Amino acid sequence: MIDYVRDAAEIYRRSIAAIRREADLDSLPADLQPLALRLVHACGMPEIVADLMASPYAASRGVAALLAGAPILTDVEMVAHGIDRARLPSGNAVICTLNDDTTREAARRLGTTRSAAAIEGWRDTIDSAVVAIGNAPTALFHLLERLEQGWPSPAVILGFSVGFVGAAESKEALAAQGAVPYIALKGRRGGSAMAAAAVNALAQPDALAQ
Repeated sequence: MIDYVRDAAEIYRRSIAAIRREADLDSLPADLQPLALRLVHACGMPEIVADLMASPYAASRGVAALLAGAPILTDVEMVAHGIDRARLPSGNAVICTLNDDTTREAARRLGTTRSAAAIEGWRDTIDSAVVAIGNAPTALFHLLERLEQGWPSPAVILGFSVGFVGAAESKEALAAQGAVPYIALKGRRGGSAMAAAAVNALAQPDALAQ
């Protein structure tokens, strides 16, 4: 037989211990450290801690929003399916409008991607929501445009758009807007696993305290 660790609890313990050794979590505000730890656990890259950016108390605001029952709005189904709904603190709704009947037509009408057009379906639920962008830079850009035009503000935006065209720029725009609390990863890296991990960390901020 191949020799490898089979015990799930031991795998988890060793993983968290390795992250604490290899990632500079102490360089981050205390409320952001559990989220950063979970992000590293999701992607296997301790070096991302240096590229994590956030507005003051953004993680704390996200935790409070989920406790208050805020919905979670996601740009793609992969993020929605990565959220551990059984551990959400208030039975929070998880909403992804990418595949809604009206989204494809909205994309044609607006001359944009379907991911960006899906944001249009958030108009009535975005107030004080937790937004998790884990794929499309166009979705994050479109959201920022709508917020500039007077849409209600979410509690926090988790910006993990990924790719070679617009990903870094969309997160730079998120950091520059200054009005809505945000947590994001600089540069091209991101993805659905990271966005879902960020939501899961906000849902259980004390789970990794040990």
